[in-house]
Amino acid sequence: MIPAKILLNEPLINVHGVGPKFAERLGKFGIKTVRDLLWHFPFRYDDFSSISKIADLKIGQIATISGVISEIKPHYTWKKKMFIIEALVTDDSGSIKAIWFNQRFLLTILKKGKLVNLAGKIIETAKGGICLSHPTYELITQTEADQTRNKADKVEKSSKLLHEDITYEIRGAIFEVKKQLGLGQKEVIYQKAIEEEFIKRKLSYEKEKQINIEYNDKKIGTYRPDFVVDGKVILEIKALPYIGKFEKQQVWHYLKSANYDLALLANFGKEGVDIERIIYGPHESVSSPNESVSLKHTGRLVPVYPETKRLTSKAFRYLMKPLLESVEKINDPIPEEILKSSGFPEINKALSKIHFPETLEEAQKAKRRFAFEDLFLLQLANLRQRLKLSKEKAQAFEVDVERVEKIILELPFSSTESQKSSLWEILEDIKKPHPMNRLLQGDVGSGKTIVAAIVSLIVAESGSQAAFMAPTEVLARQHFQTFKKFFKDFTGGVALIVSSEARIFYGDDLESEIKKPDLIKKISSGKIKIVIGTHALIQKSVKFKELAMIVVDEQHRFGVRQRGQLADQSPECLPHFLSMSATPIPRTLSLTVFGDLDLSIINELPKGRKEIITKIVSPANRDKAYAFIRGQVKKGRQAFVICPRIDIPQTDTDDTRTKTEIPYESVLSPRKSVLMWETKAAKEEYEKLSKKVFPDLRVGLLHGKLKAKEKSEMMGNFKNGEIDVLVSTSVVEVGVDIPNATIMMIEGSERFGLAQLYQFRGRVGRGEHQSFCFLFSESSGQATLNRLNSLIEAKSGFELAEKDLAIRGPGEFLGQSQTGLPDLAMKSIQDPELVKTAREAAEKTLKNDPELLNNSALLSRVEGFAKEIHLE
Repeated sequence: MIPAKILLNEPLINVHGVGPKFAERLGKFGIKTVRDLLWHFPFRYDDFSSISKIADLKIGQIATISGVISEIKPHYTWKKKMFIIEALVTDDSGSIKAIWFNQRFLLTILKKGKLVNLAGKIIETAKGGICLSHPTYELITQTEADQTRNKADKVEKSSKLLHEDITYEIRGAIFEVKKQLGLGQKEVIYQKAIEEEFIKRKLSYEKEKQINIEYNDKKIGTYRPDFVVDGKVILEIKALPYIGKFEKQQVWHYLKSANYDLALLANFGKEGVDIERIIYGPHESVSSPNESVSLKHTGRLVPVYPETKRLTSKAFRYLMKPLLESVEKINDPIPEEILKSSGFPEINKALSKIHFPETLEEAQKAKRRFAFEDLFLLQLANLRQRLKLSKEKAQAFEVDVERVEKIILELPFSSTESQKSSLWEILEDIKKPHPMNRLLQGDVGSGKTIVAAIVSLIVAESGSQAAFMAPTEVLARQHFQTFKKFFKDFTGGVALIVSSEARIFYGDDLESEIKKPDLIKKISSGKIKIVIGTHALIQKSVKFKELAMIVVDEQHRFGVRQRGQLADQSPECLPHFLSMSATPIPRTLSLTVFGDLDLSIINELPKGRKEIITKIVSPANRDKAYAFIRGQVKKGRQAFVICPRIDIPQTDTDDTRTKTEIPYESVLSPRKSVLMWETKAAKEEYEKLSKKVFPDLRVGLLHGKLKAKEKSEMMGNFKNGEIDVLVSTSVVEVGVDIPNATIMMIEGSERFGLAQLYQFRGRVGRGEHQSFCFLFSESSGQATLNRLNSLIEAKSGFELAEKDLAIRGPGEFLGQSQTGLPDLAMKSIQDPELVKTAREAAEKTLKNDPELLNNSALLSRVEGFAKEIHLE
């Protein structure tokens, strides 16, 4: 037995039934404590709640039967090389054969004479009989067998007696219509014919009667069934190949909401008319999916969990059921008044219902409650961070408006209105005596860098220091060149520090290389006002004298911990923080994931920028694309060729997951493995292009396994025109600026997300010449074409981001491992109503109790949640 009161933070190794090896497997899956296990939620439920006698089973039915194993025998098929176990299970109405393939261990569990429940789909045998193929099994007690048998008896009896006179007439009308019209007609034709039959039979009926659906005495929608006959029986007409589980469940929930007790679901299918009786109301006890509450795997809604080959849903159910009964009572972090106003179940009930619900409605309510909790905690964490920053001190700068306007006028191009408005929003922030925390968003090539550079210059001219952090050396060097190009008169010192070198610039093109120790001394003495770099900026040896501003480019690529290391250098007076991102963020994500940041948006491109001509190209036309590239190179232009990573072989390890097993989480391979396979694809493409396609052109290769210095040299050669065609992996996605490059050719474009494709395309179209983007795809499926056409049709990166979010979902859009957000929170980000409710609840909670001193459970969860997530 599991201890009477097991604690949430108890290691699973201390739980009964979990040995060292099992605990190790769970640990690899990220499940180490009782809490981890309880919060490992099902992603779907198998409906085995239909309990039938064997004699009443129909082909295609998904049901649970209860009986005794009267015969069991194994045999081996040498032809197909399969080990097969066949069992004959008998109840008081008949017998059915069950078959399992390659499950040798079942011989030690399923024995002749044992009582068993079997659940699964009834299939037809080659000889015209029925059987259960690979059913879920559950050994049961005599009491459980009696419960299951009694329930089957009740269902059979109820189905025969409930509104028998009316249903007899309805069935007669249905079969008469089938006789007249046959199969293969549209639903509306059958509906009209059945209405005429009702009139002939003098049956009273209402057509498409509006029925209000209520929840907590509030109307939440309406339902219009095809017919309500004699005020008692709902009739729905379908013309589907077959009636699916979804259609039956939907009608069952409508029955419950509408206070009717019987519905007939008549389907004019491929092989004939199928009439399903769906019961509710006074007969709920007959059809309730979970009368036998002790059952885990059959006779109920059965939870299916994210799993691996050696961590099955059955194993999770075995652990979960007793654990739910023995775990300590959990203090609900959601305040009681919010639970009441929102109609969410309290946490202990919700945990029970999400794992072992009696109805799908219960499961959905529980899931929604936990999704709300995660969003609520996320909003609280963000709002608390805002509140904390508002109490911190930062240097307040006096902004000389005339000086700013002079800087803008001296730029060799015209700034857009959204650049100017974003600049003034940021300058207004740094005038305040508390730290700025702002995200600057803008389309590829919209001019974010110059806005951030101007702010850094204003800070530096005031005598303070600014740190400009980039995710790659290539981008850091590019930013360094931007400062050199546009701020030649600045003599306060601009430095570049990356792993491979350090450089310094004091105005008037006086750039020189400097030893890192010497540069570090100048930074610590305050003689360098603007420092640009990568992770080299956060070395322990790099100390700032008066750091007042941090700019981080591509915030998704830089961790919170690294930013904090810089901020910690000025504990008494925090630096202002500006993050830049060329990945447009949809509004729902801005309100949730990045809710602690103020937002500035640059939604215009510089004047005169030509639209990039984008085409989806068939592999059959690849030679034409090569000829086009050759023509562009002859004109003095350059081209990118982007290679996707080729498929990574799946390894047979415990923590191998599939998208089917984890629908809300993208499959993320270890970084080294990704680099290896990306590099292999790029090298193969480089060999082909340099030796067979363009042997007379200068072809370069760029990939993630190159050293930083090698990458910089390759990009430098490309930028200087020494390379005609650059074959690359996704490392060119971020920020590189090559005005002379006019062609972006993307191989395997179906393997990239829309936002990533948009970033690739943004590497061209930065100069005066017309640019082109060719999307090659090995898939000709309509879904792929629709997705790629979204890239062509989108008028802006923000519009495309909304489409990308809708297609991929937040988990893959943001990267599940990059955020640490739970699956339910990820999925619920796309539910604006729930996001709004969570935001309002968080605001109200902090207004009443800013420090959360009156709710220790909530304070503990918020602090823990803030550590678990790592929004970057």
